[in-house]
Amino acid sequence: MKLLLHVCCAPCSIKCIEALREEGLEPTLFWYNPNIHPVTEYRSRRDAMIGYAEEIGAGLLLQDHYGLRPFVEAVSSDIDHRCNYCYDTRLGATARYAAENGYDGFSTTLLISPYQNHELICETGEKAAGQNGIRFIYRDFRPYFRQGQQTARELGIYMQKYCGCIFSEEDRYLGKHKK
Repeated sequence: MKLLLHVCCAPCSIKCIEALREEGLEPTLFWYNPNIHPVTEYRSRRDAMIGYAEEIGAGLLLQDHYGLRPFVEAVSSDIDHRCNYCYDTRLGATARYAAENGYDGFSTTLLISPYQNHELICETGEKAAGQNGIRFIYRDFRPYFRQGQQTARELGIYMQKYCGCIFSEEDRYLGKHKK
């Protein structure tokens, strides 16, 4: 199976890639994260992903678009539900790319985080799959989250402290965790 795997960051990617490889799948990694802010954070995560992909010999496609203004404009009227837009944008782009470039299916490393809205990610992935005539490949990677984080620390990979958007950073400072 030719699989396109949306990657949000290197730490979350580690165990997702390993699990897929154990199944005999060799995913092509797809970086598209216009939700990550500020630009210094975006670059740190992107560069860590590039380095990790090189280290493990994985193919990485970069859709290198820092999208502060479009993201803020899209979520400003309903900041508390910004994740809907965020998942829709990233998984929609992944599904489109996969469908247009001969992949059999797509998935996302977002499925590893216990801090993400797992059900919404699944719904959004299925919707994007239907809109693009491709399969959403679901895997519950959450049991691997802590192990992946530990491996990232051991490898010295850049570790972020919040989901990605500037509003999730604010939540971190205010002690809030979205699910």
